[in-house]
Amino acid sequence: MKIPRRLLLPLLLAVAAQPSLAQGSDGVTSTQVLIGQTISLQGGKDEYGTAVLAGIEAYLQTANRAGGAHGRKIVLKTLDDDAKPAIAEANARKLVQQDRVFLLFGSIEGGPSTAVMNAAIDLKVPFFAPIAGSPGLRKPHQPLVFPVRAEHLEEFRALLAYAQKTGITRPAFFRADSETGRQHLANFQAVCAALGMQAPIDLPFASGITDEQLDAVAARIASTGAQVVINHGSAGVYERLIRRAAARNVHTNFFGVNSGSSQLVRHLGNAARGMVFSQVVPSPWERKTAITREYQEAFAREKPGQDFSYGSLEGFLTAKALVAALRLAGPKLTREQFVQALDNGAVFDMGDRLKVTYKAGDHSGLTNVDLAIVTNDLRFRH
Repeated sequence: MKIPRRLLLPLLLAVAAQPSLAQGSDGVTSTQVLIGQTISLQGGKDEYGTAVLAGIEAYLQTANRAGGAHGRKIVLKTLDDDAKPAIAEANARKLVQQDRVFLLFGSIEGGPSTAVMNAAIDLKVPFFAPIAGSPGLRKPHQPLVFPVRAEHLEEFRALLAYAQKTGITRPAFFRADSETGRQHLANFQAVCAALGMQAPIDLPFASGITDEQLDAVAARIASTGAQVVINHGSAGVYERLIRRAAARNVHTNFFGVNSGSSQLVRHLGNAARGMVFSQVVPSPWERKTAITREYQEAFAREKPGQDFSYGSLEGFLTAKALVAALRLAGPKLTREQFVQALDNGAVFDMGDRLKVTYKAGDHSGLTNVDLAIVTNDLRFRH
């Protein structure tokens, strides 16, 4: 059929706009789908990462007993990236090029997740559900990247709006001295400006920061009169800063984003009282929501003796979205079909107004953010 010249250019442009994909059959057999994951476990020392993985495993085990995705068992191959971007990227490339996984999935933390994204784009494979709030995972739009959780920008907005309502006007931002950290700083500054708050005090920290350097950060918090400090992750470093500030009698409010909040409060003990955290999932300890009830029953069955936590609930919900996406893609599973199914307008109802949404040009995932305060008995009250 001869295509009229006036229609040829728009057609070519439309084809060029579609993401090119590597051979779509890798990782798929008649009985299983092989999913690749690189995540920070640090040999079991990363409590947040191990909690996320436990939640993912709990859901996948439950889903596989129910038939998986169109009769295929969903098999997860996980590598430990030690929270290092270079290792995360190397792991991602190994999973695709040597292990022949169908797609990449479920990394944590901004730096490693961005490194995995870069590998996924280069290798032309989908990257589903990075468990990180980095701006670069959504903007500019990445046709092969499908976040599930809300981005940190929405968490900053919720925390700063709450701070403003309590009379706080001078915030500080504790963030990694990296490209991702600078992107977060720009978003944080924009939210402060929109709310009419003072420009935030920038508190960058380098990888491997020492206690003496953290003392200097604490001194700067005191000298600038910062009324609240908000972080963008790195719960372990944030814990150390809070302890060093307390030792120097620095009196300010410390708020935090969701990553590692359960573990951070457990480590800080009484020092965590009154802290406010943004959360991207409901309370994992209450049974007020359908997703939490489903999580508690499955997690208690699949991971007996392990504590409920925000991390494992987020992992559980993220795996639930993965299985929904694989089922939506249909029985003749290819990477092309997977991406097309999501871009055609996918809505995965997680229950209780939690809806994961995708369409061509907009891979928002979830945008829900809640706030939780740490009570005197060290519980989270939403």
